[in-house]
Amino acid sequence: MIKIIIADDHQIVRAGLRQIISDEPDLNVAGEADDGQELLEKIRKEPFDVILLDISMPGRSGLEILKQIKGEKPGIPVLMLSTYPADQYAIRSMKAGAAGYINKKTLSDNLIEAIRKVHSGGKYITPEVAEIMAEMVVSDTPDMPHHSLSDREFQVLCMIASGKMVSDIARELFLSVKTVSTYRTKILHKMNLKNSAELTHYVIKNHLLDNE
Repeated sequence: MIKIIIADDHQIVRAGLRQIISDEPDLNVAGEADDGQELLEKIRKEPFDVILLDISMPGRSGLEILKQIKGEKPGIPVLMLSTYPADQYAIRSMKAGAAGYINKKTLSDNLIEAIRKVHSGGKYITPEVAEIMAEMVVSDTPDMPHHSLSDREFQVLCMIASGKMVSDIARELFLSVKTVSTYRTKILHKMNLKNSAELTHYVIKNHLLDNE
């Protein structure tokens, strides 16, 4: 029996995942968490075989939690779940130690295969992610400006471009307004942009907020 823990801040998403998994006799959802800290506490107390982790978690992002998991429990494969396009977070996830990356809109088609693949020690890579990785290897073009950002900076970039105020971002990420403002300043400097309007234009132009 493969013991699985689901970490997602939306109860309806966790219920949907549990429903998909429940039809498989060799898979068992043995735990749930609605934020990263709860996930860490549970995997410290009880052994699990596979972790399903949402990238967009309240407080610390899923990528930050992933890195801590790989530091504390490197043997547990982690499947990252997201509504965002693969070219936005898939490569960051794999570099951080994820065993696979799945878009939530294709969960019913891919989830079971992905769980079994990573549990057996493999990596679950969709054709879309494989194509992105191949393009990165063979491309002679320089990295895009947003590739220089840290995971947290990239998260703040997308939140600013989506129209959220600095105070809203601070509240959602459990950071101070000053810290978020510092991130904004660093982002503008790294990307050679002048203001939030240019930042938003860049994000829209490069489809970084596409999640349809």
